[in-house]
Amino acid sequence: MIAGIASAPALAQDEEDRGSISDLTDVITVTATKSADPEDVQDVPVAVTAFNSGTLDALNVRDLEDLTFSAPNVSLDDIGTARGQANFSIRGLGVNSSIGSIDPAVGVFVDGVYMGINSGIVFDLFDLESIELVRGPQGILFGRNTTGGAVLVNTGNPTDEFEGRISYIYETPIDDDRGGANHYIMGTVSGPIVEGKLNGKFGAFYNDDKGYFQNQLDGGNLGAADTKILRGALEWMPTDNLSFLAKAELFDSLSDGPVAQNRGIFERDSFDVSIDEVGFADVEAQTLSLRTDWELDFGTLTNITGYRNFTQNTLGDIDSTPAFLFHSDTQTEQEQISNELRYAGTWGAFDVKAGLFYFHQDIGVNENRDLPFLPPPLGNTTFTGGGVQDQDVYGVFTQVDWNATDALKLTGGLRFSYEEKDVAIAYVIPRIPPCDVLAGTCPTNDILSTGFEDDDAWQNLSPKLGFQWMPSGDAQVYGSWTRAFRSGGYNFRITDPRAFINQVITQTEIATDEEQVDSFELGTKLQGLEGRGQLNAAVFFTQIADMQREVNLSDPTAGVSQLITNTADADIFGIELEGQYLLTDSLLVMGNFGWIDAEYTDVRFDLNGDGLVTDADESLAIPRVPEFTYGATLVWEVPAGDMGDFTTRIGYQHRDEFAYTDNNFGWIQEADMLEFNVTWETPREGLTLSFFGENLLDTVQAGGDTQIPFGGPLSDGTNEPFGQYPAAGTLSPLKKGRLLGFQATLEF
Repeated sequence: MIAGIASAPALAQDEEDRGSISDLTDVITVTATKSADPEDVQDVPVAVTAFNSGTLDALNVRDLEDLTFSAPNVSLDDIGTARGQANFSIRGLGVNSSIGSIDPAVGVFVDGVYMGINSGIVFDLFDLESIELVRGPQGILFGRNTTGGAVLVNTGNPTDEFEGRISYIYETPIDDDRGGANHYIMGTVSGPIVEGKLNGKFGAFYNDDKGYFQNQLDGGNLGAADTKILRGALEWMPTDNLSFLAKAELFDSLSDGPVAQNRGIFERDSFDVSIDEVGFADVEAQTLSLRTDWELDFGTLTNITGYRNFTQNTLGDIDSTPAFLFHSDTQTEQEQISNELRYAGTWGAFDVKAGLFYFHQDIGVNENRDLPFLPPPLGNTTFTGGGVQDQDVYGVFTQVDWNATDALKLTGGLRFSYEEKDVAIAYVIPRIPPCDVLAGTCPTNDILSTGFEDDDAWQNLSPKLGFQWMPSGDAQVYGSWTRAFRSGGYNFRITDPRAFINQVITQTEIATDEEQVDSFELGTKLQGLEGRGQLNAAVFFTQIADMQREVNLSDPTAGVSQLITNTADADIFGIELEGQYLLTDSLLVMGNFGWIDAEYTDVRFDLNGDGLVTDADESLAIPRVPEFTYGATLVWEVPAGDMGDFTTRIGYQHRDEFAYTDNNFGWIQEADMLEFNVTWETPREGLTLSFFGENLLDTVQAGGDTQIPFGGPLSDGTNEPFGQYPAAGTLSPLKKGRLLGFQATLEF
């Protein structure tokens, strides 16, 4: 978890002097507007925080979760039930479950390719060109399901000059009750294969994490991981106006299962863990992408084709105790293919963007639950179930920007989407003998007892209206109204068929309805400030209709019951500030601030579980919405003559506590993150040495706080929202605490 530098709204492109002040005050270009050429982040009428490769190095970014404290009203958490499971939320819109069939509210795009599921997203990153955090609905120019925002990850491209880079990183806990060290080694080599026609790049990454946490049951380490990545890229330029960029990646990771704390037993402000099953998460993924850019007299055509094959097998100690009460293993298989064809060009005073989008994925999840404490016959059987889903998405979109005057631009956009889902789902219930959804041995043809088969389709129009006023080259004011949708869908994890069937009867449909989001935003971007700084500000108002939620409830027979349903309508109002200022030529200060006020306006589901839908439900806090996020960073650059240059950075970031579950019994405590980094640009050309510390205040954070019916004696706050011991216990996967580390990088 990283605080600080990432608060800068515009960061550098220069590969030299990584992490220096010049690196932090130069311009970075972004792809979020889907223009033919990347644009200066300060010129686009979008709330976006962007990072380039040098800044990501300075931040010690290893995965997307390291940016979770990087921008106002942004949380990029790993839920922790299986390593790499994204639990992203932007401006209060996100998910709080690892159910494989849930469509994300925050879309993740890698090299322009949309990632169809949250699994396998928060993994190790290296050799990055840039990362862009786009806040607010992006329902026009992006793929589907971006009601909260979008995370754009752009990996490194081949270069037309020979260059290479190798890095070694060592980090370790320094507290007595923690586990072992963490080692990284990564390298890339890039350059021309055929001068002016063909460039290539190859990269490799290896991470050996011995496990940060200590198991109180036996003293062993928890959280270990062994990860390998191989990546290659080829760029072919047969003519001056035509280019092809192909990328491929092989990913393999074997890690421990969830390092979960039961907060019915341990204090939530501790790293105490005691479990009898270390578990595992075994992940393999293969990804391919091909981008074609064809510059014509009337504009540019871009086509991006993507493919991903993903498998994951997990085993976890869900009861989070030293007794065998509730263990679960899962198997996930996902295969996706997508294609986006778009046009960008200028016709007089009009900038036109238009495109076609297609996405297909097959996903299957099998889940087994062992709860031997239950009385016979339940205690002698395995709960088995899950689902398979075939999914197709079609989209047509256009956006026209009219340059009405030299200073005023008006925007209109429209997207039509059509989506189909076809599922076969088996309830997660006791079965003798156990069955396998992926193998097709689970019955799914009896909705009253075993499962169901169903298909549904949704279609919608997503409009956008906006303006951008630039009275000078150093200032702009922009505003927009955007409508976006998160598609309806199905639940692969139905543990209470009776409640589900009753819901189906009540709503007359099996699938949940779409979630509709209307977002109104007004912002400004100021740069210059006497040539020494910049300030960005935005105010937004979001109306959510048919909020689609994953309601987590403790269940004495199934351990956890999770119901996906449209619970309520809600309003979210917020303010965001980002800025930086050069106090002297060698001293830079940066900061960010976010505030959100969120409330239900119409509740249609019993959120607090008292059997009634009343004002008590409407007064609950909306999950995943911390009221305040803020932070500041100071960067000091000290030239040392023949000894090189030293850059020191210290950053602090705060995030308020927030509800994790709809009934507010599960919650995540506030976080105060402090870190530092000292980088030495040595006299040896290309050699950089860094010493860093992360989470220096040793703040305890968890990926989730799900209620389970297993825990110790209850005390203060029992069964009250935000109580110290929510319900009878929790599944709360922990994140790493205080770390110190060292990095050596050689560029050639």
